[in-house]
Amino acid sequence: MTNQTVVEKIADYIENHLEEDIPLDKIAKELNYSKFYIARVFADNTGYTIYKYIQGRRLTLAARKLAETDKPIVEIAYEARYGSQQAFTLAFSQFYLCTPQTYRKNGVFVPRLPRIRLGSPAATAALRSMHCIPRRGGICGGKMAA
Repeated sequence: MTNQTVVEKIADYIENHLEEDIPLDKIAKELNYSKFYIARVFADNTGYTIYKYIQGRRLTLAARKLAETDKPIVEIAYEARYGSQQAFTLAFSQFYLCTPQTYRKNGVFVPRLPRIRLGSPAATAALRSMHCIPRRGGICGGKMAA
């Protein structure tokens, strides 16, 4: 099995379990690989640790819910596996460069970290290029609201 296939299997597993706790040991056991192997292969092929990828995917899905639903932010925070709205707001603000409230007011969903789909050097390059977003203005435009 190629490293790309292993990365795809890891990404598939993560996508199917985003609303659960996903410890590295659990992923490794489900896929019959060592946790060290999957951590290395995933990072080498995506530029992300598995933890950062899970966090980014959860925050991206939370952003969709903020833009497209009227769910309370605290409920979205818990669905994204954050223990409090404050922890969620801090993580979201660091990821999207604005608060969840500001993001919701803008009403436009911007997928910050789409699901990994490897298969070509271009797909891998595109994924690696998404590590940075502009610091000035960011996705939400303007200054970050308090």
